[in-house]
Amino acid sequence: MNKILGLILLTAALIVALIYSQNRYEPLKVSGFLEADDIRPGSRVGGRVKLVLIEEGQSVSQGDLLIELEPYDLLERRAEAVAGLAEAKANYQKLVAGFRVEEVAQAQARVDQLKARLTLLVNGPRPQEIESAIAELHLTDAEYRLAKAKHLRIESLFAKKSASTDEMDTANTELQVAASKKEVKQKTLDLLKEGTRKEEIDEAKAQLKQAEEAWQLLKNGSRLEDIEQAEATVKAADAGLKIIDEQIQELKIIAPLDGTIEAVTLQPGDLVRSNVPVVSILDWNHLWVRCYVPENHLDIQVDQEVDVTIDSYPNQVFQGRVTFVSRQAEFVPRNVQTPEERSKQVFRIKVRIKDQDKLLRPGMSADVWLDRKETRP
Repeated sequence: MNKILGLILLTAALIVALIYSQNRYEPLKVSGFLEADDIRPGSRVGGRVKLVLIEEGQSVSQGDLLIELEPYDLLERRAEAVAGLAEAKANYQKLVAGFRVEEVAQAQARVDQLKARLTLLVNGPRPQEIESAIAELHLTDAEYRLAKAKHLRIESLFAKKSASTDEMDTANTELQVAASKKEVKQKTLDLLKEGTRKEEIDEAKAQLKQAEEAWQLLKNGSRLEDIEQAEATVKAADAGLKIIDEQIQELKIIAPLDGTIEAVTLQPGDLVRSNVPVVSILDWNHLWVRCYVPENHLDIQVDQEVDVTIDSYPNQVFQGRVTFVSRQAEFVPRNVQTPEERSKQVFRIKVRIKDQDKLLRPGMSADVWLDRKETRP
C-alpha cells in the first residue's frame, strides 16, 4: 500500500514538474562585451614630431593638445602670403577709388596747353610779327651796306699801303657778320610769310587727341574688368592665406572628444606622414555591446529599447538601444554564449548603453535582455 502511494505521489510530482517546465517563461538574453568607438586622429600635413604630451592610459578632454609637429617653412610662407594679400587689397582699393583729383587736373592742364599750341600753329604768325621781321631785315641791310662801304674804303687804302693788315682783316670780318645777319633775318621773314607747315599742325592735332583721351580715361576711373580682376586676385590671395593657416593648425593634433588614450607610439623627432592616424582614443562616452541573436528570435528592430546588465554591477540595470541589426547571417563566434546551439546561424546587433554615472568601461562583460519583462533569472 505504501509503495502504491509513493508511486502515485512520484507520478504527480513528475506531472507538475512537466507542466511547470512547459509553462515557465524564460526571458531571452545574449551576451557580449562592452566596446567603445576607437577614434584615431592625425594630421593632414604630416611632418616631424615636436612635442608628445600624452601617454597610454591617460584620460583626455575634448580640445586637449595631444601632439605638435614642427612648422618648418610654414611661418615664412604665411608671412609671404600676408604681404601678397596686403598688396592685392591695396591695388583693389586703388582701382575702386579711381584717380586723384590732382591727376585729373594735371591731365586737363595738358589738354589746355596743347589746344593753345594748336591754335597758335593754325593761326600762323601775326601781322605785327611780320612787320617786326621786315624792320629787323631793313636794319641788318643798313648795317650790311655800311660794313660794305667801310670794307671798300679800307680795301682801297690797303692797296695804297695806307691801311694795315689788321684794319683790312677787321673790315672783312665786319662785312661777313653783317651779311650773315641779313641772311638770317631774310629767312626768318620768309618763314613768317610762308606760315605754319601742315605737318606741324597734324602733329599738334595728334598730340591734343592723345591728351584728351588720357584726360577722359582719368575722369572715367578704372575699368570694371580691372576692378573685378583685382577683386579676384584679393580672393585668391586670401584663400591661399587660409590654406596656410589651416596647415599651421594641422600641426597641432587635438583631442576630438573626451576619452582615454589607447595607443601612442610616437616620440619627438619621429616623422609622421599626412592623413595617417597617430594616436588611438577610446570614446568611453559612447559605449556599446556587440551581440549575436539567434535566427528564430530575430524580431527586434533598430531603436528598440532593451535592458542591459553588467557583471561588475549585478544589482543595476542599464538602459540600452539597438542601433544596428545585420542583414546577413553568420555562424556564432566561439566566445559568445546563447541559449541556442552554436551550430545555428545568428545575426549581429549593436546595442548602445546609457551610462550617465560614468560607471562602465570597455571590456566589461554584459548581458542584453531582448525583452522588457520584469522576470529575471
